[in-house]
Formats: sequence, C-alpha cells, structure tokens
Amino acid sequence: MNIEEILDMLDELLDKSWSLPLSGGRSVVDDEKIRELLDDVRLNLPSEIKQAKAIVADRADILATAKREADAVVRRAEDRARALIAQEEIIKQAQQKAAEILSQAQTKAKELRNASQDFSDDLLRQSEETLTKLLTEVRTTRQAMRNSLRK
Repeated sequence: MNIEEILDMLDELLDKSWSLPLSGGRSVVDDEKIRELLDDVRLNLPSEIKQAKAIVADRADILATAKREADAVVRRAEDRARALIAQEEIIKQAQQKAAEILSQAQTKAKELRNASQDFSDDLLRQSEETLTKLLTEVRTTRQAMRNSLRK
C-alpha cells in the first residue's frame, strides 16, 4: 500500500463515520483503525526521506574519503618530487613537476570536496522538496478532515 491509498482509506473511514446529534458536526470514528492507518503511513514514507537521512550520515564519510584520496595524491606527489630531486641532472624539472602534481592534487581535492558537497546538497534539496510536498498533502488532508467534520 502507498500513502495515497492509505489516505483514501482514512477518507473512507471518515465518510463512513456517523455524526453525533447536537455535537456541532462531530463524528464517531474507529480510533484503532485510524491509528493503524497512521502507522501504515509512517511505514510507507517515501524512500527519499530514508535516503536523506542516510546521506546526512554518509556525508562525513564522503568528505573523509575525499580527504584521504587527496592526502594520498599529495603524498604520491611529494614522493615523486623527492625522487626527481635526488637525480642531480633534473633538479629543476623535478621541482616544476612536484609543483604541478601538488597543484593538481589540491585541485582534485577541491573538486572532490565540491562534488561531494553538491551531491549531498542536491539530495538534501530533493528530500526537502519531497518533505514539503508531503507536509502540504498532510495539511490538505487535515484541513479536508476538519472541513468534513464541520459539515
């Protein structure tokens, strides 16, 4: 069952409820059935919400992995630079190459950080949009329920 079906069942339950005389339009409903349906809604929340929670938890891992990769690239660059410097005839070339590798490593580290940040931000934005949509649906349903109780 998806959330729409569960909400339809809630709506049906309200339609089938009977009104109390002299109660200002209040109705009697099966509270156990409503609780069951609300539990079903909770169990059927979209996977985007679960993904958003996982992304938030994994964000630190993504950034740590990017830093480890960047550090490894920097270490390799430094090792390569030392090896080139050890060769007397190409000292100048070794210094230039080391600077290039270090610059590339920093650029790649920055790109990895930016990419992971963009990825996390995009997934969080999507989750936020989904949550906003669901909140709007819940509010609309609540208002409809209130309106139907007032009739």
